[in-house]
Amino acid sequence: MIPLFKVFMAPTAKEKVGEVLDSGYIGQGPKVDEFEKQLGEYFGNEKVVTVNAGTSALHLALHLLKKEKPYWMKDVFDGVAFVEANWPGIQDGDEVLATPLTCTASNWPIVANNLKIKWVDIDPTTLNMDLEDLERKMTPKTKAIMGVHWGGYPLDLDKIRKIQANFRKSFGWAPALIEDGAHSIGTKYKGKYLGNHGNFVMNSLQAIKHITSVDGGLLYCPHDELYERAKLVRWYGIDRNPKGRTDFRCEADIPEWGFKFHMNDVCAAVGMENFKHLDEIVSKHKENAAYYDEHLQNVDGVTLLKREKGFESAFWIYTLLVDDRPSFYKHMEKCGVTVSQVHERNDKHSCMAEFKTELPNLEKTIGKVVSIPVGWWVTEDERKHIVESIKNWKK
Repeated sequence: MIPLFKVFMAPTAKEKVGEVLDSGYIGQGPKVDEFEKQLGEYFGNEKVVTVNAGTSALHLALHLLKKEKPYWMKDVFDGVAFVEANWPGIQDGDEVLATPLTCTASNWPIVANNLKIKWVDIDPTTLNMDLEDLERKMTPKTKAIMGVHWGGYPLDLDKIRKIQANFRKSFGWAPALIEDGAHSIGTKYKGKYLGNHGNFVMNSLQAIKHITSVDGGLLYCPHDELYERAKLVRWYGIDRNPKGRTDFRCEADIPEWGFKFHMNDVCAAVGMENFKHLDEIVSKHKENAAYYDEHLQNVDGVTLLKREKGFESAFWIYTLLVDDRPSFYKHMEKCGVTVSQVHERNDKHSCMAEFKTELPNLEKTIGKVVSIPVGWWVTEDERKHIVESIKNWKK
């Protein structure tokens, strides 16, 4: 079977892990600092914090926005930074607009922060949020938007910023956008990597993502104050700088309590070795996706998702819509190709019952969603076989 996912592990990772284990320093230490420096330089935003999971990064972003004080954002239209001066802070019971078509890891941090989910319907042409539905559902109780870049294809960040600007005219402030980029390390929007458009951005380094640190996540922060708080709050709120301590084991005052969300040096060592291969990995995903885009046009029973100039997906997955998914599943299994919906709709779970609402686009689309292998491991012969298998499905 051609797998849908496969773990990439750099040949040098085992040696580097051994060096960390032999060093006697296996917690958050110099390797974490080194990894963050490399990531910041590569992606163009040095305000990046590593954590133990992408879920932790989303939880951390929501927590940081609870503080009632101005926070900085960057206006992506003219590049001018401004202060959200009337920011009221997120309060218990406030709403977060979110999509149910994602991993549960996107939405569980919302309820973990004692907030309410308001589901937004999907755009069936991209499987991202329907931004018209997003704007309709915003109220003064809406404090954040949890926006997912499905499969690596970016949300229309300019349109969201316009929606925020319209809301700000009415209420004096706008809900913060948190970009869930679990699928999207290496994705670009309008020529810039995600993490450079004035929002919190999470990337996942979980086992089957483009690159892994065994497990882990990244949080890109939009300005220095949030970044400095994030570094503290990810590790109990403790300032790791020993300056001013009278006892090296006893921390100074902790003005803001925090979590045990930090990455350790073992994971950072793995992440750094795999990170060296990110360009070639993403390039291979894009190459395979471009082949599918070219060769799966006008196939009976198959609809391709939209592509738009300036929306440069990293293609963690390649998703199709098929008009008879059960028969498609059976056919592809016979052909030796693993396919899947990938994520169950979150609103289906009983623990989400209180947030249930009508989502007509999702209802019409969810039974058609299928992803096919697109990753770095898919050879030219295998992708050709996948295309021919799909073309022969209804013959």
